[in-house]
Amino acid sequence: MMIETISKQGTAQWNEDALVVNDRLRLFGVLDGATSLHPYRGAGGETGGYLASRTIKNYLESLREEDVADASLKHLVIQANVRLREDMKEAGIDLTDKASLWTSSLALIRVREHSIDYVQAGDCMIAAKYEDGTVRTISRDQVDHIDQQSKKIWQDGIQSGITSREQLWSMVKPVIMQNKSKMNTLEGYSVLSGEPEAAELLEYGTINRIRLRSLLLVTDGLFLPKEAGAEPSDDCANLIAMVEKQTLASYTDWLTRLEQDDKECQKYPRFKISDDKTGIWIQF
Repeated sequence: MMIETISKQGTAQWNEDALVVNDRLRLFGVLDGATSLHPYRGAGGETGGYLASRTIKNYLESLREEDVADASLKHLVIQANVRLREDMKEAGIDLTDKASLWTSSLALIRVREHSIDYVQAGDCMIAAKYEDGTVRTISRDQVDHIDQQSKKIWQDGIQSGITSREQLWSMVKPVIMQNKSKMNTLEGYSVLSGEPEAAELLEYGTINRIRLRSLLLVTDGLFLPKEAGAEPSDDCANLIAMVEKQTLASYTDWLTRLEQDDKECQKYPRFKISDDKTGIWIQF
């Protein structure tokens, strides 16, 4: 098993993404923290999104064989979510206010001899490639329908002649704030937020390893860029093809250069010049 990992900070002050690498349990994952809309800063200036992803990472990486026994991967993620809630409570966060919560998306796998267990929340993605070249998307981007609303406002702003990213962001921010109220509800999306409801909305399961060649786990900062009005495509298949051709590190560098050439986020509508980028590429 060969593993390539990367976690690269975007243009924000903190890298709110995190990698999970627990070799003892063959546990691997990516996390994408999100800053609370009611700003919080830790003792070292850390954002809530940074603290969320690091809390979950540290818990999962601390686990040993004797700690998990017969526990399912879903149970481990639920326990990480409980730990996140405890940390927020200790920091004085109002746990009844969704806009104040520290949150993180997650894609996590455990490699077994004959199978792969997985758990997913938010917009982190998992894709598999088989010996015959078939690419299978294991997860679903649960935030996509929310993002599409915001991106339509962004694109409408561009079409109206706005060329400043800051102005476009001011148009989109109220919608994003409103969408926070929908996290971990049936009208919104799942995310690790310390809320007990998150446990009921995790997606999880097991796939077998028959003719499985590779697995790719990524945060949304590594998604292929899309031009405004582009037709839907098999993004995971295209992304894996790019990573296979260039390596994960080279693909990340290529994407970052592309974003730097579009600093006002006009050609490829998005909310940041460069988002944090974290991925794990596992070849069997």
